[in-house]
Amino acid sequence: MNLNPTSQRVPTKLQPGTPAPDFSLTDAGGKRVSLTDYRGKSAIVYFYPKAATPGCTTEACDFRDSLASLTSSGYAVLGISPDSQAALAAFAGDQGLTFPLLADEDHAVALAYGAWGEKLVNGEVTEGLVRSTVVVDPEGIVELAQYQVTAKGHVAELKAALGL
Repeated sequence: MNLNPTSQRVPTKLQPGTPAPDFSLTDAGGKRVSLTDYRGKSAIVYFYPKAATPGCTTEACDFRDSLASLTSSGYAVLGISPDSQAALAAFAGDQGLTFPLLADEDHAVALAYGAWGEKLVNGEVTEGLVRSTVVVDPEGIVELAQYQVTAKGHVAELKAALGL
């Protein structure tokens, strides 16, 4: 199949009611984790640009601090970044993160979820991971998709959008 080289720059954003793309990635501990592992419960799949940076640490710690309320409401949390498994392990250890952090080094999952493409960073257009969150229902269907989210306060806004 011959793909247009610019097609990766304009990813298709996921829409509520559509099937979430399945994936299988390695977590910070070296274990393979698939979206299908979470069938029967809802999953919050959030994409962040780089472990251990200020914004990503803020967002991850917000998810960590809200994990008990999210889990008790039936939501699992999965963080995905283009970082290596070793970088994710260090990040999880440093921040006490107990939910899976998944390595998407070739950003194929981010592309499939519409979370990779052009973004504005310090006034410059660059290509990379776009901070995004997709909520997948127990049947694997997109319930909510948010793109270009802000790290600070995102979890509170997400919980409000989910009625939690």
